[in-house]
Amino acid sequence: MSLQELIDSASALSTDEVVTVAHSRDVVLPGKAGTMALITLDNGHDHTKPNTFGPKGLGSLNEALDAALARDEIVAIGVTGKPFILAAGADLTGVPKLTDREQALALGQIGHGVMRKLVDGGKPSFAFVNGVALGGGLEVALHATYRTVSVAAGMLSTPEVFLGLIPGWGGNFLLPNLIGADNAVKVVVENALNQNKMLSGPEAVKLGIGDVLLDSADFLEQSLLWASRVLTGAVVVERPAIDRGEAWDAAVARGKAFADVKVSGAAPAPYRALDLIAAARDNDRDRGFAAEDEALADLIMSEELRSGLYAFDLVNKRAKRPAGAPDKSLARPVNKVGVVGAGLMAGQLALLFARRLEVPVVLTDLDQERVDRGVGYVHGEIDKLLAKGRGRPDKANQLKALVTGSVDKGVFADADFVIEAVFEELQLKKTIFADLEKIVRPDAILATNTSSLSVTEMAADLEHPERVVGFHFFNPVAVLPLLEIIRADRTDDASLATAFAVGKKLKKSCVLVKDAPAFVVNRLLTRFLGEVSAAVDEGTPILSADRALSALGLPMPPFVLLQLVGLPVALHVAETMNRAYPERYAVSENLAKVVAAGKSSFYVWPEGKPVVDPEVEALVTVGDKPSTPDELRTRVLTALAEEIKITLDEGVVAEAQDIDLCLLLGAGWPFHLGGITPYLDRTGIAEKTNGTRFLPKGTASLT
Repeated sequence: MSLQELIDSASALSTDEVVTVAHSRDVVLPGKAGTMALITLDNGHDHTKPNTFGPKGLGSLNEALDAALARDEIVAIGVTGKPFILAAGADLTGVPKLTDREQALALGQIGHGVMRKLVDGGKPSFAFVNGVALGGGLEVALHATYRTVSVAAGMLSTPEVFLGLIPGWGGNFLLPNLIGADNAVKVVVENALNQNKMLSGPEAVKLGIGDVLLDSADFLEQSLLWASRVLTGAVVVERPAIDRGEAWDAAVARGKAFADVKVSGAAPAPYRALDLIAAARDNDRDRGFAAEDEALADLIMSEELRSGLYAFDLVNKRAKRPAGAPDKSLARPVNKVGVVGAGLMAGQLALLFARRLEVPVVLTDLDQERVDRGVGYVHGEIDKLLAKGRGRPDKANQLKALVTGSVDKGVFADADFVIEAVFEELQLKKTIFADLEKIVRPDAILATNTSSLSVTEMAADLEHPERVVGFHFFNPVAVLPLLEIIRADRTDDASLATAFAVGKKLKKSCVLVKDAPAFVVNRLLTRFLGEVSAAVDEGTPILSADRALSALGLPMPPFVLLQLVGLPVALHVAETMNRAYPERYAVSENLAKVVAAGKSSFYVWPEGKPVVDPEVEALVTVGDKPSTPDELRTRVLTALAEEIKITLDEGVVAEAQDIDLCLLLGAGWPFHLGGITPYLDRTGIAEKTNGTRFLPKGTASLT
């Protein structure tokens, strides 16, 4: 098929595509450099709906490029985007409609066929990266001969591996041959698997992705001036030579080791990308692009991609419209925040509130030394951000001035929102709220960061229990995006709406949760860890138990997770759940022994590798009935299927999708598995355990 036939065939399937149109206009360049055909990508919507490339959008770009290349008077081609956006990659909404591999293969061939006209067309081409450039958006820029980047441009990346794909329109070939294999592995694989890390404009230019960094105020004008100087020879773009020796192999090997840590071989995308980068050293453009087409076709038809798209849809759509949240018009303004406690969690919360809300934040604790230490922590973290180039000195000073401390809770008298972050002891929290109620205004929100205790019980003895809400963050607060917002029995809509409004300003993904023991994430993690601990108590070696779960590609092994959570915290939550559901939640006697001995981990780490601590080994008592890896995985997943069904039956969240969202954002459940409930459906464990699936057949699946 010709390129146009491929475009026409794919466009027939793309009935719901929001088409990004390639608008072309002639621009007379300064300095008598000639006339440029400047193509602006625009889907007709504002920046909240980014440009994407579906078959029809690629067809529009193809027509604009053909028209420009056919005109002798055009000396160069420029491509830029609508305000703040170049393009956010491929339009993936049509992927579920692709029913055979040939259709998937054509998608890669179309992208390559259109974009390579920027380099093969016979005219110099320029990409003016004015804003967001993700995936195919960055790849269209990579095909250009030259690239300018706005200093204000953010979100530059190739995120495909994160979703279960590879950069399919040239990224695996063009990037290593432009910036070297080491940097390409970082951008394509490591950043994608590292919570989909993005590059800023300056970072992209430093890596060599862009040729010049220009101010955002008059970015297009300066880009056109720079292009004219390149065309007249006044500016010569020099790029460093690429190391094609052992460094190339070392970069690919490093990437594979990184992927092993992140997904443990359970997701094919990063490994396919690394194979393509490895081959890019010796491939020519035709072979490199053909290999990308084949890999893209395989991955588009894979379960991993369907799963990744389901997860992506949850995070980017459902998380922005939390199920059950009250009307946002009911929310009250928050102009001052109080934090009870000045420990590590309290300090993290104070920093987040100050940075996102930019309102006064005051911490209190039992004595001045603790208060000073808490405020000092926040100020120190602001200094660290400044040292990393994240902010200006004047802004850092402003944030520091917002965060203060006191031993007198009277400073909360004019606060609109007060959150406690003290030890997980119910009576202590009840006492704190009783004291606060005498100080704060009647309409001030009282929030608790409890990880497992009853919010309803905390508020039971208050005069105004309706303004108490659970506000459960996950550690580390700055990194994990989930916020469980808990509605107690008497929480009113205005308080709940205020909590959601604050959560949104904190840039957290909020999920409404019913007041139930350990809520969602900790409830399921505790059941998961409880089954693993029970298997160890029965005789399964600790390291074997950890390795048994690696096939799922979880972010960390169970006993490493225990160390991160904190063994005393894990024990406390297990005890809470045991009191609530003794038939399903046991308390490991071995875990209790290790905590009583003051141990912070089951492991020691000589040479960076986990080894069971000999002192821990001497403490624990185990049986003689070890589980095989398959037995342990089945046991854990069966327990999770049972607990999720019970959680949904109890109405803790609105739907199964909310369970998936919580684990994706609060527990690091892998995107390539698509969410816990579709995974349990696909593996048959949900039906075997509960007699029914969690989701309709076909959701996040090819079946």
